[in-house]
Amino acid sequence: MHSVSKATWLSTLLPGAGQAYNGKYWKMPIIYAGIGYCGYLAYENHLSYRKYLNGFLDKIDSNTADPFPIYNERQLIELQNIYRDYRDLSIIIGAVIWALNVVDAHVDAHLYYYNVNEDLSFQLKPTLFQVGGTYGLPALGVGLKINLDP
Repeated sequence: MHSVSKATWLSTLLPGAGQAYNGKYWKMPIIYAGIGYCGYLAYENHLSYRKYLNGFLDKIDSNTADPFPIYNERQLIELQNIYRDYRDLSIIIGAVIWALNVVDAHVDAHLYYYNVNEDLSFQLKPTLFQVGGTYGLPALGVGLKINLDP
């Protein structure tokens, strides 16, 4: 038996493991690329945040050389805030990708035994409708026919 809870927990503990359990191996690189890229952006933005924070601290300390002579104190504070926000946003997006990975594994495990028949069809065709009861006037419209025979 294919377990929904096992797929969900595997994907929660290790991203992509639930997809591997469900046999959807092609999703794993997408998950790892998304989480990895968010981690990279969070790291780079944290380095920039620390760079401008240290520059601000050096600027207000009169005993050290000014590492950013083109920026004043207010501009350095603004740069710190920008890169801190970018870092936090990268972490949040990475967490959303992780959560979507868990939801995908859960839903895919529910649909594991779902039979997808080759005879599914969808047809739009002109249809003649009777308007106004049994003896009403005919009217032209669009009919929708969906064939879901198993």
